[in-house]
Amino acid sequence: MPTQISAADLAALDDQLSKRFIELDPDGYFLIFLEREAGLICAAHYTNTISEKGLALDPATGKPLPVRGKVERVPTQVFKGRTAKELGIKITEQAQPCPLSYLDHALYLGREFVRAELALIQGTDYVQD
Repeated sequence: MPTQISAADLAALDDQLSKRFIELDPDGYFLIFLEREAGLICAAHYTNTISEKGLALDPATGKPLPVRGKVERVPTQVFKGRTAKELGIKITEQAQPCPLSYLDHALYLGREFVRAELALIQGTDYVQD
């Protein structure tokens, strides 16, 4: 008989895993958002450089990118898809070159795309983790 686990226990596990250290992807980062009226999940890609201390830097200014707050930068590209799978394929299989280089970054994006897809379907807010 399978063990029962609650939604709260699963959320606590994910919260704990989110606290682990991961290296920043030198190929850049994505800001994920929804275009509800069009029924699309969007991922804006931005380049960055990584300092010796592991901080993401704005390639244009050399200054650290803030973790919180708005940054006025132009994305290198905006990817759009109707589903998490379609968006993931556009980024990992169709974009040349692929704008990510770390497997843990790809795993994170896939999870976030599914969360964004669920928010789109359910009509709830999406906030990137």
